[in-house]
Amino acid sequence: MSFNGKNVLIIGLARTGLSTLKKLNDRGVKVSINDSKTEEELNDILKEVRKIGDFDLILGDRPKKLDEYDTMIVSPGVPLDLDFVREFKSMGKRVIGEIELAYELNDRPRILGITGTNGKTTTTSLTGDILKKAGKDVYVVGNIGSPVIDVIDKADENSYLVTELSSFQLESIENYKPYASSILNITPDHLNRHHTMENYMEAKYNVFRNQDENNYCILNYDDEELKKLNKRVKANILWFSVKEKVEGIYLNGDDIVVNMPGQDEYVICKFSEISLPGLHNLNNNMAAILFALVCDIDRDVITDVIKNFKAVEHRLEYVDEIGGVKFVNDSKGTNPDSTIKAVNAYDNPLILIAGGYDKESDFDELMSEAKRNVKRIVTLGQTSDQIEESARKNGINDVVHAENMAQAVKIAYDSAVKGDTVLLSPACASWGMYNNYEERGVDFKENVARIKSTGK
Repeated sequence: MSFNGKNVLIIGLARTGLSTLKKLNDRGVKVSINDSKTEEELNDILKEVRKIGDFDLILGDRPKKLDEYDTMIVSPGVPLDLDFVREFKSMGKRVIGEIELAYELNDRPRILGITGTNGKTTTTSLTGDILKKAGKDVYVVGNIGSPVIDVIDKADENSYLVTELSSFQLESIENYKPYASSILNITPDHLNRHHTMENYMEAKYNVFRNQDENNYCILNYDDEELKKLNKRVKANILWFSVKEKVEGIYLNGDDIVVNMPGQDEYVICKFSEISLPGLHNLNNNMAAILFALVCDIDRDVITDVIKNFKAVEHRLEYVDEIGGVKFVNDSKGTNPDSTIKAVNAYDNPLILIAGGYDKESDFDELMSEAKRNVKRIVTLGQTSDQIEESARKNGINDVVHAENMAQAVKIAYDSAVKGDTVLLSPACASWGMYNNYEERGVDFKENVARIKSTGK
């Protein structure tokens, strides 16, 4: 679709909004910008905006004259149920996000779209590394880091866009069509945004919405909700499972078995040979293997990467060891299910640092699982009381509140003994204390380094 002659309103002036602004301005599109933050709050990013050009800015308030615009492009952090967004839609006008915009400006690359509640970043990174090792022209983009819009002028029909997709990004697509898609798992998350589990799932399901028989959809057979999708998906479904033999890839004892349609089965490698710990990471590896296979990547390349892949930063990232106590950074664990997987990746005693922004999550299942090997919980942030209440209800009585990360790391270290692991896996978003989970993870690592160098 052409945006020539259109009057476009960008909602949300963060990283994605700035990238969208640059790309539309380069194409001569008339652009206005709205953000609920004030000019003072946006001072740094406005410096970047003014380097690009002079734009109509509507700051600190909602846009008023909606009839002046043809298209609204919302940043991922902007809820689609805001009154003015719904009003704009009711006028018969388009509301899309950066993912849709990038697709409409360049649909030539082979797109791999990866979503799910947990494991997206690891699977996206792993898939990207396999394709890079195979010598492909690869861009790892989306929720993992660089906006897709940043690379569309570089990518062509020989390129691969390995794209991590959040529910926020997927709920605003219209025509977006990946060559291969995946939903890794579905558990409750972001209910403060989506309001119901059904809404959250439907946003995720948009990843396969426009696919057809020329495409692939990679799904987790062990997830009961995803197993039901075989009647809705029009693409060729490839399953992965650690429990049952399926068409796609499955675990048989220690063997990871590839069972592609119309081909003989073969063992691609052993579970014990992959570099990342835990069954959840086996799922991530299986999905990445299937992505690589549908892109015709040689199996030797695939096995080389999955045997040597290093953990993504902030996802079960080994940080250091001090006096026999290991420190692991899982700041990317932003919901209870993710932290369950992190806790279950270890058999030794854990001191868990958890808590943060309240996304209306339930912590009972996490605490029920955690009591197996979590000896102490150090809580942080807005959800401290909820986590403590749930922990005590489930038999974990050693719960201590910390005011900040420095205090949390110190409390955890002082109470640890040789053989313990201090695990930062918050089960919550970072907002309110940090701008993002990366910043939170860096703070954790800096405080571990401080203790190692000073002893306090």
